[in-house]
Amino acid sequence: MANLKEIRNRITSIGSTMQITSAMKMVSVAKLKKAQDAITQMRPYANKLTQLLQSLSASLDADTRGAFSEQREVSKVLLIAITSNRGLCGGFNSSIIKATTKHASRAYKGKKVDVFAIGKKGNDLLSKQFTVIENKSEVFDDLTFENVAVIAQQIMDLYVDGVYDKIEIIYNQFKNAATQIVQIESFLPIEKVEEESEGSADYIFEPSKVEIVLELIPKALKTQLYKAIRDSSASEHGARMTAMHKATDNANELRDELLLMYNKARQAAITNEILEIVGGAEALNN
Repeated sequence: MANLKEIRNRITSIGSTMQITSAMKMVSVAKLKKAQDAITQMRPYANKLTQLLQSLSASLDADTRGAFSEQREVSKVLLIAITSNRGLCGGFNSSIIKATTKHASRAYKGKKVDVFAIGKKGNDLLSKQFTVIENKSEVFDDLTFENVAVIAQQIMDLYVDGVYDKIEIIYNQFKNAATQIVQIESFLPIEKVEEESEGSADYIFEPSKVEIVLELIPKALKTQLYKAIRDSSASEHGARMTAMHKATDNANELRDELLLMYNKARQAAITNEILEIVGGAEALNN
């Protein structure tokens, strides 16, 4: 059994760790509320915009849908992996790393697969397996639609210029503080959906359906990427809050066990001292 001094040092160390994990949990709780409100308010708009775009583009031929809808034989693939810049958030980052690796090996075996990293952790780990063409970890320092739109435009240009034939986004979708769902979404080309003829509304388009679609496509793509990053940001804070909560609980349990061990060791030491005193007194009497 460890001596009393060693146990006291461990109890003090665990107490300091508990203060850190508890403080990190409180910070994550505050950030989660803001991030959750942002993605909750944005998600209906982003989903409706995508549905509207797909519905309109389904009625157009390939030529009028523009370069973003051009279907090509897939030989070069770009995976946009969205992770965080910091750790201590449970399996948040590892789930994206595993999903990216598994998806690349299964869906695009034999193809050239590159990674566009958004987040320092993804860049550090995925660069060991893939060619990471760029890392945009600084976007989390000021997460605005304008900053994300610049990144989205850069990725869109890579597709239009023929650098890649298929682009997908891999990220954690926020469900609640304890649950994040890994999503793999197609980014480019624009997927064509079958137009519903029955029960479809009769719209009047001004200036024209083609012009509206061509105007909506870049905006919808930028919104899709912004939503994915917002989802990932909320998921990160939820994962970190949960991880720090569990770490604090585990540290508290370990501290209680050490306190019990300390008290037992202290009681045993006191008992030994009493026995030594009694033994010494008896020896003197004899």
